[in-house]
Amino acid sequence: MDDFLQHQPVTRAVSLALRDAHDPRVWSDLLFLEAWEMHRPADLAATLRASQIRRANPGLVAAIERELKAAHDTGTMKS
Repeated sequence: MDDFLQHQPVTRAVSLALRDAHDPRVWSDLLFLEAWEMHRPADLAATLRASQIRRANPGLVAAIERELKAAHDTGTMKS
């Protein structure tokens, strides 16, 4: 999972969330969540980690999903 993890956010939602995040572990979690939302690997450990982060950040998850859906629908999806 970590091999495709972005080092910079793709979505505006994560970019905004990272502004308030000063702990490197939070950065790691948010970038992980964004990458997971984009690629959703079939790895059990990654899915469990994503599930925990999603539960703790439902508003952020909804914003990421909206952005990714809009980008996909318009063909402007970055990967």
